[in-house]
Amino acid sequence: MLDEPWKSKVTGVVQPEVAPWRADVTRPPSLADSVLRLIWDERAISRADIARRTGLSRSTVSEVVTELLATRLVDEAGEGASSGGRRPIVLEFQDDACVILGVDMGATHVSVALTDLRGRVLAWENRPFPVRSDPEGTRALIAEFCAECLRSWGGDPARLVGIGIAVPCPVDPRHQGRFSTHVLPAWKGRAGFEALGARFGAPIFIDNDANLGAVAERWWGAGRGFDDFTYIKVATGVGAGHMVGGRIARGASGVAGEIGHMAIDLSGDPCDCGNRGCLQTFVGASSLVKRARQLLPEYPTSVLHQGALTIDAIENAALADDPLAIHVISTAADYLGIAVAGVLNLMNPGAVIIGGGIARLGERLLVPLRETVLRRTFVSSVAASEIMTSALGPRSIAIGAATIVLEAALGDPRLFPTIGAR
Repeated sequence: MLDEPWKSKVTGVVQPEVAPWRADVTRPPSLADSVLRLIWDERAISRADIARRTGLSRSTVSEVVTELLATRLVDEAGEGASSGGRRPIVLEFQDDACVILGVDMGATHVSVALTDLRGRVLAWENRPFPVRSDPEGTRALIAEFCAECLRSWGGDPARLVGIGIAVPCPVDPRHQGRFSTHVLPAWKGRAGFEALGARFGAPIFIDNDANLGAVAERWWGAGRGFDDFTYIKVATGVGAGHMVGGRIARGASGVAGEIGHMAIDLSGDPCDCGNRGCLQTFVGASSLVKRARQLLPEYPTSVLHQGALTIDAIENAALADDPLAIHVISTAADYLGIAVAGVLNLMNPGAVIIGGGIARLGERLLVPLRETVLRRTFVSSVAASEIMTSALGPRSIAIGAATIVLEAALGDPRLFPTIGAR
């Protein structure tokens, strides 16, 4: 009933012309696919309940389940409750049957998470790194971190489903192996992760980091329960992932969500995109550091006079209620609120989730942001929306990168290395 193993059909790397969230866009789902996804959704369910939920005959369900048991993705977990008669055997999805690597390739850092099949982080590596200017070094560090995460986990590397990679630039799903030469000029338009896929014998999935932040929140975080919401990542740059009807809105060529280049002040500072006064020039990390440095003489008692002036130092100082840091963050929140108001008026999402390092400031960021939004939106737009910070913290993007691999595998179980191996 199951098809031949997926890895016997391709070279181990998803080709750039294939959409990153689907391994085989022409293959219709099989009964085994549907039953496996139901067991994953329910975590534990009996054969009889599967038959009732799917409308399949009990004999067909038994045949499918027998096949799934051989993959080790599903196991029998003992007897369940009974309202009378024979107690049913409960089938349980095995979250630890396989693992997934999720890579957060930021503009100035590389992070890698190893997760199980329920989004739990089993191993984590993180380091600042000049990603924009050093593509070869970035690829080498990603490979090093992937290997280290697998070593820390200690399991069989053959149980790796795939590697998801979040990148700090737009990604056209039709050409996911190509990078923007404007955003990442040193990369010369090429992702270049073929060697990574070959080294680990796993398919590669690539998407924009803000999109993957939205995916992570939708599956595991603050976005659960919302079909329509916007995730805004505030870091070196500013990007947004728009979840519409439970799916990422990508636009015609994958560029939807570049909120960082929304013009806030036409006479503002020049942006690296070539325009002036973009949101990124007001709330991006380097802009906040620049603003704090300019204001330092006005705040002689600020803790920011001590040590290096970095975005982390500003955030730490704001958490300690340092007046200069609070002023810098409040001003940034005001500008960010202008952009959020525009999103609410235009798209009316059920929630706006703020991610990135600045999200750890919680209400110190959200209170001034919400005040600006209230002044600039229709009352009905605000009433229908919640504005909150990420529930997943600094690991959200890497978790989202792993999640697109999980989503693909649940849609096409041939991606799981256990299927067809016995």
